[in-house]
Amino acid sequence: MTGPNRKSAAFSIAVLICAGLFAASAMAQDRQAVERQYQTWLQNDIWPAAKADGVSRATFDKAFRGVSLNWDLPDLVPPGSKPQTPKRQRQAEFGSPVKYFNRGSVDGATSVGRQMARVHARSLAAVERATGVPARIILAIWGRESGYGRVAIPHNVFEVLGTKGFMATRAAYFRDELVAALKIAEAGHAPEAAMKSSWAGALGQPQFMPSNFLKHAADGDGDGRADIWRSEADTIASIGNYLRHYGWVPGRDWGYEITLPANVSCTLEGPDRGRPLADWEAMGIRRVSGKPFPDVERKGEMYLMLPAGRYGPAFLVTPNFYVIKDYNESDLYALFVGHVGDRIQYGVGDFSAGWGDIGGLYRSDIAVMQRALEREGKDVGGADGLPGFKTRREIGAWQKRSGQRATCFPTKAMVGRLK
Repeated sequence: MTGPNRKSAAFSIAVLICAGLFAASAMAQDRQAVERQYQTWLQNDIWPAAKADGVSRATFDKAFRGVSLNWDLPDLVPPGSKPQTPKRQRQAEFGSPVKYFNRGSVDGATSVGRQMARVHARSLAAVERATGVPARIILAIWGRESGYGRVAIPHNVFEVLGTKGFMATRAAYFRDELVAALKIAEAGHAPEAAMKSSWAGALGQPQFMPSNFLKHAADGDGDGRADIWRSEADTIASIGNYLRHYGWVPGRDWGYEITLPANVSCTLEGPDRGRPLADWEAMGIRRVSGKPFPDVERKGEMYLMLPAGRYGPAFLVTPNFYVIKDYNESDLYALFVGHVGDRIQYGVGDFSAGWGDIGGLYRSDIAVMQRALEREGKDVGGADGLPGFKTRREIGAWQKRSGQRATCFPTKAMVGRLK
């Protein structure tokens, strides 16, 4: 390149560089402006609320010393912008079943869980007697949440909850959790420098949100404190207390893997479509193990649960499955807990049915499908990009209306067709 052309190209490059620098500068200025709004919000909104709940100025100032907005957290909605469905799913519980039930996670939670069952047998037995929650379920939750206390919890809880309380899709929820975290700090429940959390603001070995700590944390070792950071006995007691509060039914299991006949519609799934066990058996549903269902399960309803639609294992679950979901709203989470608990205590193997080649869709793609179904007047549980049971069964019903085989799960082949 010579002469005028070279000069023109150089000029164009210079313009692009300047434009990029200008955009970066504008973004930095915008973030600085939002940061100033955030600091004002802390002083004018959070401090009065915390003070009204008994938090001292010294505790408040210490909590936010050096704390600024964390722009790397998910689901943020800065002032002046509109909420958007994120493309990618950062929370594993709502991603690919194959990845969630990977060999390392399942085997690790099982093997360490068996060790913990021996080491903490006395505490587990005491909590099981007091709450009716089986030790294996408590262990599996503990393992999933914090690797039995071995996983590092990296974030400053006040940075996380401050950021999300100021500008997240569920800002009001996180604002209340922020005030609850300040109350925990004021009361001195946590040891020095232990107010670390997940990216969602969950604390300690059982990963309680601050409000749940205030409601459900329990003293399991008799020292007069509920220390979910350092005490395994308190962690065990707190998890059991939480599940009891949400209605764990003693004597009933969480669920059973089943064979689902081809003529049984996957659209029957859901906690709002429960039936007596005898009704499910009349449809031809049986346990994959060949064993009969326990008699205790004949006294109440059971529910069809298909976390991957027709692309994965099928289950009949009890109300206790949905109690586990009160700990974490994901079907995969509750299934992992039940399955790992069974492996710890009974030595069961993998599910009989494997997971199909599903997952990998953008949340934004699933949200498009959900909005299309909502326009038809269907209840998909919200256009959040997460394929919960309401979305799964409405996809199955759409497939039926379209003359397709109902599989009850969003796939890449549907992108562009259901919109």
